[in-house]
Parts: sequence; structure tokens; C-alpha cells
Amino acid sequence: MKSMLAAFVAVAVIALGADIVLEGMGYSVEDANAGPAVRLDDAGE
Repeated sequence: MKSMLAAFVAVAVIALGADIVLEGMGYSVEDANAGPAVRLDDAGE
């Protein structure tokens, strides 16, 4: 039981750390989905 709890804590720490590091490096969902090839205003056509 201790090893499973430690694994859950490790996953949470890795996920939060990755989020912080990637945001600091400029990688975000908004940046990935907001390029010149994304046409959000032509959805109705």
C-alpha cells in the first residue's frame, strides 16, 4: 500500500513539475493551438 501511495505522489509531483517547467519554457496549449495554420474564424463556412 505504501508503494502505491508513493507512486501516486510521484505522478502528481512529476505532472506539476512538468507543467511548471513547460510553461516557463513557453510551451502551452494556447501557443500550440494559436498558429497561423489554425483557422478558428472560418468554422461556419
